Amino acid sequence: MDFGICTASKIDEIGYITHAENLGYSHAWVADSQMIWSDCYTVLALAAQQTRKMKIGTGVSVAGTRLAPVTANSIATINQLAPGRTFLGIGTGNTATRLMGHKPMKLREFSDYLRVLRALLRGEEVEFTWQGQTHPVQFLMQDHKFINVEEPIPLYVSGFGPKAQALAGKYGEGLVMSIPPDPGFMQRALHNAEAGAQRAGRALTDDFYTASLTTAVILQPGESLTSERVLRECGAFVIASLHYVYDKIRQFGGDPPGHFRHLWDEYNAQMEATPETHRHMRIHAGHCTYLLPEEAKFVTPELIKSTCLVGMPEEIIEQIRQLERAGLKHLMLLPSFDTQYSVIEDFARNVMEKM
Repeated sequence: MDFGICTASKIDEIGYITHAENLGYSHAWVADSQMIWSDCYTVLALAAQQTRKMKIGTGVSVAGTRLAPVTANSIATINQLAPGRTFLGIGTGNTATRLMGHKPMKLREFSDYLRVLRALLRGEEVEFTWQGQTHPVQFLMQDHKFINVEEPIPLYVSGFGPKAQALAGKYGEGLVMSIPPDPGFMQRALHNAEAGAQRAGRALTDDFYTASLTTAVILQPGESLTSERVLRECGAFVIASLHYVYDKIRQFGGDPPGHFRHLWDEYNAQMEATPETHRHMRIHAGHCTYLLPEEAKFVTPELIKSTCLVGMPEEIIEQIRQLERAGLKHLMLLPSFDTQYSVIEDFARNVMEKM
């Protein structure tokens, strides 16, 4: 199992990435959400200059806010700075687009986006449609090294649902998810990716890379899941799962999953207290960064267990091994911003060093 960090992009916090490299983390995934964090590619450029072995990339870049050739150019520019250790995580854009009051890119459009992106990252010519016109495009002047598409840039497709996971199998070198610590979810996701690959005439190889976003809560002896320390470390990540489900139900309708139902009415009422014109901004307040005091009551032990790795070190190690046996190859940690250093240090010392 590989271990990485996912970081809320902050231009003057590159030291967090270098610290993670020194602790033994293999990857740094830099998040992309233009209304709340620094520009991810600017952060990656600095990280490329200040790391030596760590693989660096987007976690994940948002298709809906950049044309496919622009995204390809951005990551290929980073690959010129960190050749052979650059990767591109790409998704339809949940938080980034919803924070502007818009829905994520539709999967049909995302499929075509991936088609163009994959070809450009291989240095190939590809048909690209923009503003109703279709023309061939290709990176020119490659011999002048403005960008680097000679060193492979793995394309990791973000997919939370079956159709998006199938697109990872069709176009990607890997699949990025945020799954609960349940091997069954991993097995189903990999099955969906395999089905997408088969429909495209591909076969997933052993090096198809599966990665999941989570955070870890290493309990101290006798500590409860309701302790203030636990809430500080994982609260922001736990609440982000509520953000996602609320947005999904708001768009498509339906009922929340069973482990949300006991708090759903109260959470729903809290969101609806904000006028519809500004609710898209309220939903994602503090997103994966800090816990709002009024939302702390929703971080229940049940919700922590369903979204995070939690327990004593030996319990977390066993959870990881079960996920690994189910096909997961990489775990990336996204702790709350003000506890991120201590969380990745504790995890490296108590989990990574013992596996």
